[in-house]
Amino acid sequence: MQSSAVTGAIPTGRAESTGSAGEEQTKNAAVLSSDFETFLKMLTTQMQNQDPLNPVDSTDYATQLATFSSVEQQVLTNDLLGDLAQAMTGGSLQQLGSWIGRDVLADAAVRFDGAPLVMRPEFEPGADAARLVVRDAAGSVVQRLSLDPSQPVVAWQGVRDGGTPMASGIYSFEVESLSGGTTVARQPAQVYNPVIEVRREGEATLLTLSDGSEIDAKAVTALR
Repeated sequence: MQSSAVTGAIPTGRAESTGSAGEEQTKNAAVLSSDFETFLKMLTTQMQNQDPLNPVDSTDYATQLATFSSVEQQVLTNDLLGDLAQAMTGGSLQQLGSWIGRDVLADAAVRFDGAPLVMRPEFEPGADAARLVVRDAAGSVVQRLSLDPSQPVVAWQGVRDGGTPMASGIYSFEVESLSGGTTVARQPAQVYNPVIEVRREGEATLLTLSDGSEIDAKAVTALR
């Protein structure tokens, strides 16, 4: 039973997005706002200069006021859509969108498909030995491997003691720190996990990982 250190970077994909929809929407809003101001001035001028002996029919005023309200609502709707577009494509969400397809380091289960899983185990200070405990999706322990506390980065190969590969699926990892042969601490191992989706929920930005679980972006401690 042994663990192997990671000696090279593992290439990952990166998603990029570009577009000028925000600029086009700003231009349209400016034009519509200008038309709205012109409409308001024309209506005011008409009211000020109408013939007092032959005033504008009340039905015509009602029609013009309805048009006024329609134009105003259209301006407000465009402003709202502009704010929504900015919230969806700008700020942290746009930046985190580039994380899709990349690996983040977090305390979470991860999908194994045959490629080694890289992790950064944390050991209890003073521990002279450690073990990596591997659990399957049901939570059953399927393997225990010895770890060297001096190794900051290790890779789980997904191979049984007899040399046969583990089945593809979801696995979670825990580090047991030992001192003098006695377990002194247990804590989850942080594993590099692919991001498959980024979404907003209220003020939080959530990342969906390879096992289908979601974590807050603030819980991520490393990105590669």
